[in-house]
Amino acid sequence: MMIINADLHIHSPFTKKSKGKIDFELLAKNAEKKGLNILSTGDCLHPGWLKNIIQLEPIDLGTFQCYNTNFVLSTEIQSNDNVHHLLYFPDLTSLYDFREHITCCSTDLKLNGRPYVDVSSEKLANIAIDTSALIGPSHIFDLFSGLYSHYNTLADCYGSAVSEIYFAELGLGIDSYHADFLKELHPLTFITNSDTHNPHPIRLGREFTQFQVKKPTCKYLFQAIKRKQHHRPVLNAGIPPEEGKYYQTGCIKCQKSYSIKEAKKRKWKCRCGGVIKKGMKEKILEKSTSKQLHYPYHRPRYLSILPLHEIITRVLQEKNPFTENVESCWNALVSTFGNEIHVMLETPINDIEKVTNQSIAEAIKVFRLATFSYKEGRGGSYGTLYL
Repeated sequence: MMIINADLHIHSPFTKKSKGKIDFELLAKNAEKKGLNILSTGDCLHPGWLKNIIQLEPIDLGTFQCYNTNFVLSTEIQSNDNVHHLLYFPDLTSLYDFREHITCCSTDLKLNGRPYVDVSSEKLANIAIDTSALIGPSHIFDLFSGLYSHYNTLADCYGSAVSEIYFAELGLGIDSYHADFLKELHPLTFITNSDTHNPHPIRLGREFTQFQVKKPTCKYLFQAIKRKQHHRPVLNAGIPPEEGKYYQTGCIKCQKSYSIKEAKKRKWKCRCGGVIKKGMKEKILEKSTSKQLHYPYHRPRYLSILPLHEIITRVLQEKNPFTENVESCWNALVSTFGNEIHVMLETPINDIEKVTNQSIAEAIKVFRLATFSYKEGRGGSYGTLYL
């Protein structure tokens, strides 16, 4: 068995909001610098991107390679109830079969890497199951396209297919400790991904999942998601939820925080005249069947981290992560210790101090030990972490 790092939700240049150059060569090179062993292809139903996918080197059924990075077939789809779903295909036959089934239900398969399909979530899931694909909800708590923004339960969303849902993507701004307040999510595997439209290392792998697998291939990744034959997730890593713009209940105009009781008393109107927006934390607690966290035995720990570029930027008090000072420091650490994830998770702090300044080394230590403090995000304003 081996431990691999995976980012299983990315996008191609054919998805709206994608920025700059995106190709498999660039994705593979940046994945290696980041420390990612497996990436999803993303957008594999789009004919333009699929043409690039089939030019990759096949190394196993459903697994393709570019340089030292493996890719598995995946896409994100929006069903007609405005819920987003992630799909993973075991091979090209499954992909072609699925695409044939939905062609009559979608008008933008050739236009958008993340297509809209005019079927319900339940129907979409049954098509995926019938074609041997894995399907689960994308960024499940997203305020606009997450499952819980449109349904009260998994069964309400997936209906007859709910027993074949093996995973849920947490999405940026929520962690597994919060998600496990919902008892119905306990049986599922949580995956954490970047959902990036940009291949730069500050975006790629900003959230990732570590898996224990025999080999970094599609076959064993599927087994890890299903937690079969000793294949399993061993770590979820991602952005601290407190950084999220709507983590806490607050006014969208002045960002004053409110308890739910206060917000209801004021009929969701702030004293400044602005609208009070319910926070993600409160929404989860409202759905919870218990106010006491129950952690399923199979759930790995969640590590709250920021991308190394972000940490360096904040410590050096630079204006943005792309200054010469930030890039120089990042390159020195990555070239010395192999990749960013190794720097963040495993490199001895004393060794990091020899390459960069002590403050950056101490900031990395703070994330490893989860000893940072924070001002929670609210009302559309990002939270602030104090290192």
